[in-house]
Amino acid sequence: MAARRGPTFRRRELGKELRRLREKKGFGTKEAAAAIESSESKLNRVESGHNQLPRVRDLEDLLELYGVTDRADREHLLMLHRDSLSADWYRPYQNFMPSGQPLYVGLESDAASMRAWHAQLVFGLLQTENYARALFTTAKPIDERTTEFVEESIALRMKRKEIVHGDDPIELRVILDEAALRRVVGSADIMREQYEEIQRVSALDHVTVQVLPQNLPAYRALANFVILDFDAGLDPVVMDEGASVMTVSDKPREVWKHARRFDAMRESALAPARTAEFLQRLAREIDDH
Repeated sequence: MAARRGPTFRRRELGKELRRLREKKGFGTKEAAAAIESSESKLNRVESGHNQLPRVRDLEDLLELYGVTDRADREHLLMLHRDSLSADWYRPYQNFMPSGQPLYVGLESDAASMRAWHAQLVFGLLQTENYARALFTTAKPIDERTTEFVEESIALRMKRKEIVHGDDPIELRVILDEAALRRVVGSADIMREQYEEIQRVSALDHVTVQVLPQNLPAYRALANFVILDFDAGLDPVVMDEGASVMTVSDKPREVWKHARRFDAMRESALAPARTAEFLQRLAREIDDH
């Protein structure tokens, strides 16, 4: 698999290196931000990969401040900057995304592998269009969303599934709580279709789906999360999913903590070979009712 290197990946590479250079020289964000006539908050978002550094002149000023004189080092950072300014594929949907999601979706596209836990709903990359539509449509009047928001959110979710079904797919491992599968979204027909979709996707060589039975007294993380791993050049990141915000962190302790949670649930979950049988049983139970 070729290493993915999209604009979001490049922004995060550049930001990480700028932060390293600043800290190596002992500068605070206030001093560095003043050098490019910016604010600390904006510089923090550049260093975390959330925002672009718009002007090449700002990068050159920072490199001068940090004492980066080696030609090869400067050229590498200038190349990262050029690549980071390319348009992200998700740009048309950005106005419909909650806080933190643009960064996560960009990194998701660049990841080599993904480990995900979902407790209440079917994981997004496994959802059918009908399941996603039922979710957004049900929430529309409560959350006071527009029809445009619903349609664009569904389109984004379906577009994101290309990383699973494309020519260079991500390695995907998902654990679903049984409660997420039993919760009826839309109708029994939609749920049967959803069960069939999970069976189909989990049969792919690069996908593993496990179910954590609700009658087991096993450990369960309270919040949904996803761990992204990359081929090279970028540390793993973890995304915690809240009600209206996605928090992305590359702090080793956060990644380690969530990896331990994932491993604990993976060990308690049914073996992957039993997923299809479990879903077929749920489909029969829906028919019976």
